[in-house]
Amino acid sequence: LGREAQSMLAKTRDSLTTIERAARETESKLAAVSGARARAEEELVVAKQRLGEAEQAVAAVAAAEDLEPALAAAKSEAEARRLALAEARAALSDIERDRRARADRGAAIGVERERWTTRSAGAEQQIETLKARLVETESELKALANVPAMIEEKRGKLMSALSEAELARQVAADALTEADTALKAGVQALRAAQGAVSEAREGRARTEARLEGARTRRQDISRQIREGLGIAPEGCLALAEIQPGAMLPAFADVERKLASLKADRERLGGVNLAADEELQALSIQAAGLDTEKADVENAIAKLRSAIGQLNREAHKRLEDAFQAVDAHFRKLFTTLFGGGEARLEMIEGEDPLEGGLEIIAKPPGKKPATLSLLSGGEQSLTALSLIFAVFLTNPSPICVLDEVDAPLDDANVDRFCRLLESMAADTATRFLVITHHPMTMSRMSRLFGVTMAEKGISQLVSVDLQTAQRFREAG
Repeated sequence: LGREAQSMLAKTRDSLTTIERAARETESKLAAVSGARARAEEELVVAKQRLGEAEQAVAAVAAAEDLEPALAAAKSEAEARRLALAEARAALSDIERDRRARADRGAAIGVERERWTTRSAGAEQQIETLKARLVETESELKALANVPAMIEEKRGKLMSALSEAELARQVAADALTEADTALKAGVQALRAAQGAVSEAREGRARTEARLEGARTRRQDISRQIREGLGIAPEGCLALAEIQPGAMLPAFADVERKLASLKADRERLGGVNLAADEELQALSIQAAGLDTEKADVENAIAKLRSAIGQLNREAHKRLEDAFQAVDAHFRKLFTTLFGGGEARLEMIEGEDPLEGGLEIIAKPPGKKPATLSLLSGGEQSLTALSLIFAVFLTNPSPICVLDEVDAPLDDANVDRFCRLLESMAADTATRFLVITHHPMTMSRMSRLFGVTMAEKGISQLVSVDLQTAQRFREAG
């Protein structure tokens, strides 16, 4: 840092010397310009004086005709003097302008000189500061020269203390290990003691439970003796004719004798004083049950008869409906396919009402086959034939058909439309057809469409094609 400050100071001094030298040169040039200006002013004054004298001389001799050559010469000299004056004025103007430029440059050099002087003073002050810091740093270095030895001494003391601490730690670790071993042994002894105490408690609880059970059994037996024999338990020996201090009979013999006595008592049975009243009540209840049984049997017979009649009627109606649907189906199939034949077959079963229905179709130029073996369009036409056959058998006021013409080609759509027109003319049913097919739309009586004239706003549009056709024919 000191070297950089000295280098900066040297550069500053060089710059200051250069600026002073330029200032001296500028001052010398300014002095020269000032002298030239003074000389030019003196020449201007002399020229003005000579011009005045010449004008006076011209005025004095203006009246003399013989002085015209002198006048011309004087005029020429005056014109030359005027030219010299103009040149002198121009030179003076240039000198003045150069003087002002040099003055401005001198002022700028003075400002720059002051600035560099200030910087030089700041640099010298900074150098002094750096020198003071250098002295302080050297003193600190001298003071810190003994620090490594002190640190080494402290390190030795710390290593000694560390060794002592490590030795103390080892001793403490050994003591801790011994304490842990003793603790584990104490814990094992405590667990063993706790186990022994738990076993003793469990044994005591079992003993108390047995004692309590014995007391309960004693109380029960005492109660049974009082209730059964009507005496206190202490009087049982006298009742059994057993002398005090005599040997008690065997428990098995007593149990067998007691069982024998209980069996004899059971064989005797109890006396039911309300048996006659119970017999009468049971007889009345049995008679009522017999009457209800007869009514239930009659109801079952009537119900079976009604079920049979309903089954016969259902079979008859099913057969009639099947025949009617089959006839319509055959006719409609031939109409839609332009030929061919088809029939409906009942799948045999125990109950015709629960049996199935099989469709056998034979389009023109093909063999008879089930519905699953036909193509998509043929399946659609066959399904339409069956639907219309059922509809003709049991018509309704309104029939809704949702895009049933979607899988059909134009020829089949034309057949479908002709069939629909025929059914509409023969029956009183109104057909509502949902379609996207132009041919189907053109064959309808009225069209209803949903359009979106504006985004998000739907509008229903209706067109009566028959009325439009009449207007067209009339127009």
